[in-house]
Amino acid sequence: MKIFFSVGEPSGDLHGANLIRELRARRPEIEIVGYGGPKMAQAGCQLHEDLTQLAFMWFARVLLNLHRFYWLLRRARRYFREQQPDAVVLIDYPGFNWHIAKAAKREGIPVFYYGTPQLWAWASWRIKKMRRNVDHVLCNLPFEEPWYRQQECHATYVGHPYFDELRSRKLDDRFMMHIQQGQGPLVTILPGSRAQEVTHNLRWFLKAAEIIRRQVPHVRFAVAAFNQSQAQYARRQVEATDLPMGVFVSRTPELIQAADCCLAVSGSVSLELLYHTKPAVILYWINRPAYFVQGLFRKVKYITLANLLASDDIHPSDLSPFDPNQADAARVPYPEYLTCEDRSEQLAAHVREWLTDENCRRKRQALLGRLKDVTARTGASWRTAEHILTELEQPGRAAA
Repeated sequence: MKIFFSVGEPSGDLHGANLIRELRARRPEIEIVGYGGPKMAQAGCQLHEDLTQLAFMWFARVLLNLHRFYWLLRRARRYFREQQPDAVVLIDYPGFNWHIAKAAKREGIPVFYYGTPQLWAWASWRIKKMRRNVDHVLCNLPFEEPWYRQQECHATYVGHPYFDELRSRKLDDRFMMHIQQGQGPLVTILPGSRAQEVTHNLRWFLKAAEIIRRQVPHVRFAVAAFNQSQAQYARRQVEATDLPMGVFVSRTPELIQAADCCLAVSGSVSLELLYHTKPAVILYWINRPAYFVQGLFRKVKYITLANLLASDDIHPSDLSPFDPNQADAARVPYPEYLTCEDRSEQLAAHVREWLTDENCRRKRQALLGRLKDVTARTGASWRTAEHILTELEQPGRAAA
């Protein structure tokens, strides 16, 4: 059996690696090939290309690399035609993966989409592509299965693989001891895994940190950098302040665990914060034109996954961004700011409250704990592996 993977994001590389291990544990002879990242290669995938190196965010940067994407697509088409893999597994990265799905379907190869794009939030018109080119939609979030089924897609809720990773993760005890020896509460800054996220958001976090320190003089800060280049950028920004702040690479789990609370960019990290019931305020700063555009396409009130998991209705009539003065603000797990403006004062206000009011912080942790108990379902990787193998080993079922 041969399965082709197409994965373009660092988070997808992690989830793809865990899925590959589950597949190989059940079928040691299985051959895994395709596009992914270093973690998938370590798990046994024969990489045709490290697609995570092309994890760009904005249209202009994609345009500059269209020739590379076109070459990768042609290579995949040729592979599908000549090698006829038993299945194609896609993880997120919709811009490119829609084309991969179409190419696979053209050759009659079953397509599984694991870690689906958030069509219910931003781009519901793309459901036609999903319906036409994807045989099995494997949903990470509980509300996705009924939504996709309503759109006439074959959908199954398998759980979010991030919770599997968190459950198995081992912390560095020596580093934990070192970071916890410091005096004063610790605020961890999580500026994102993409370079553009860091450059857009870190400056506002640092400004908020300066406000927090004026109000809580004994506070400490730490920046969790995704890689060395982002750490170097962060250190340059920190040096322009007088903040007591260290910058660390590959220490996100430890820094979240050690923190009293966090400042974070919106993304899957909210699930990690939820898993650790860690109070945090979420920011996603974009420029004014992008903010205008998102207002035309966004179909959900919240951009933070944990907040969507807590929502009774992900498509309410009121789609205005979170406001700390809204009637139900206290019931929203993570205060969030999707903005093109300076929200450093609001960011600082939430953190100051958690650092100075123990009762307030415990209430927030209790709220997060209740949500975790209901939603932090583990086992997504093995359920997905079982689902894929079951479909492929029963002729006629995979291409639904």
